[in-house]
Formats: sequence, C-alpha cells, structure tokens
Amino acid sequence: MKRLLIATNNQGKVREFQELLAGSGIDFVTPAQINLQLEVEEDGTNYEENAGKKAIAFANASGLISLADDSGLEVEALGGAPGLYSARYSPKPGAKDKDRRDFLLENLKDKPRPWKAHFHATIAIGIPNGMVQFAEGDCFGEIIPEERGSGGFGYDPIFFIPELGKTMAEFSMDEKNHLSHRARALMAAMPILQSVLSE
Repeated sequence: MKRLLIATNNQGKVREFQELLAGSGIDFVTPAQINLQLEVEEDGTNYEENAGKKAIAFANASGLISLADDSGLEVEALGGAPGLYSARYSPKPGAKDKDRRDFLLENLKDKPRPWKAHFHATIAIGIPNGMVQFAEGDCFGEIIPEERGSGGFGYDPIFFIPELGKTMAEFSMDEKNHLSHRARALMAAMPILQSVLSE
C-alpha cells in the first residue's frame, strides 16, 4: 500500500489525523517527517477549493498521495461566520486561538441564545497526477459563553453539544474520533483512500 501524506502544518490537525488514522492500516507520514516545508495560501471561495489546493500542492511537492482538509465553524446568529475564515477570525494580527474565541464571543454577546452552530470539514485527497477527490463531515451544537475543557484546539472549548452535555474540548479522544466533523469527513473519505492507496 502506498504512503499517505497528512498535508498540514497545523500541529493540532496533525495530532487529530494521527489519532484518526491509527489502526486503519494506512501508512502515513507528516510533512516534518519527510522534511517538507510548504505553505499554501488559502484563498479559495469555499472549503473544497482550499482543501483541494492544499492536497494537490503537497502531492506535487512530495510525490505522495496527500490528504488535506479545510474546516470552519459556522454560527447561525452571525450569518455563518466565521466559516472559511475561522482560523483568521480576529481584528489583530498574530492572534492565538484564545483571541479568536474571545472575538467570537464579543460578536455574539448581544445576540439571543442559544447560539446554534456547526463545525464543517471538507477533506481532499490529492494524487500527484493532479486528480483530487472530496469528502465532507459536520458536527452540530452551539456556542456557550464560558470555556470548558482542556482538550482540542481552536473553538473546541466553547463549542457545546447539548445531547452530550459537554464541549468538544471535554471530549475523550475516543469520542472526538467518532463525533467530530473531521472524524466524520475522514470516515466518508476512507473508501476513496483505500482505493487510491491500493492502486
């Protein structure tokens, strides 16, 4: 079976994909493991364009089948924002995850609760010949005004799932590996991965 490159420099995403792919039988590597330094500008108009652009760029640079994703948090009360710009959602340069969470809550404070929201992920599987295939996943919940939990990254500490009574940052790794938007997108992508990696 061919190797799969996890096409991201985001260490939070790298850890998630390593957990999600563990036990899958897929031989995967990270950019750091093959000394690949590549930054891809995410200037697409939707998740699919951004994910596809990253997957093809990493596939062409490495010669390996590459898996990239683009994901975002969409909040109903903000008209779907931050959406595509979730990782850059801040009025100041060099913002950290906590700054983005604070900015989101500041923009929501005058809106009536519950602040319904969902995480969306689009996974792209790029092959060095230029072909790319996609899969998607969603996780629905709401934003809460106080942070809970120490796991995860990004908006996880304020993304609450009422049915479970906990935020994504309070998930066990096993829960996250089954319920997160990225986990659901990867599950949808597995038939594609098994096919292209075994060719």
